Amino acid sequence: MSNPELRQKIKEIIAEMNLGEKKEEKIIPIEASGRHVHLSREDVDRLFAEGYELTPKRELSQPGQYLAEEKIRLIGPKGIIERAAILGPARSDTQVELSRTDAVKLGIDPPLRFSGNVEGSASIFLGSAKDIVKLEEGVIIAKNHIHMQPQDAERLGVEDGEKVNVEAMTERPIIFKNVLIRVNEAYRLSMHIDYDEANACMHKPGDKGKIIKLD
Repeated sequence: MSNPELRQKIKEIIAEMNLGEKKEEKIIPIEASGRHVHLSREDVDRLFAEGYELTPKRELSQPGQYLAEEKIRLIGPKGIIERAAILGPARSDTQVELSRTDAVKLGIDPPLRFSGNVEGSASIFLGSAKDIVKLEEGVIIAKNHIHMQPQDAERLGVEDGEKVNVEAMTERPIIFKNVLIRVNEAYRLSMHIDYDEANACMHKPGDKGKIIKLD
């Protein structure tokens, strides 16, 4: 092999190695999120006590959010789910995030929405030892999404509001399509899926996914 040919071969090898590194950089953690409730300040007061503060049990992956010690009862026209998780701190509006399987058990038909988009969504009753509250709207099946900080977005070559496909690198790999990117300094890198999606791809804690840019 001549020197020019050797140099060209070395360049090709280096380019291939760099391509492999770039692909590896698009690997992200995937977390399965079970059914949970975000309560407004008003509903915390009604369901527990005036001025009541939720009791943190453990921190969640997203900074500032925690799983509370308190649980809530979800009451639908066809069924009840006991001891549903409450996530703190209190929010401006109450929101219930379910899987489709949960919704069938309760006998309700919540829309598939991004978190926070609850206008015209499904209704449900929330029960505690103190009271029962009717939530006129606020029940959704949360669309999967990816949280990340600006430096993650730069490294991964994506931007806030962009949609990508994500290949779940699991025992039964599947591709999630049109996954929303959410970028904020307060976030921590993670893709969130619900338990129905987790079961579909046989997700286990620690599993990761590969971002696939759309054309």
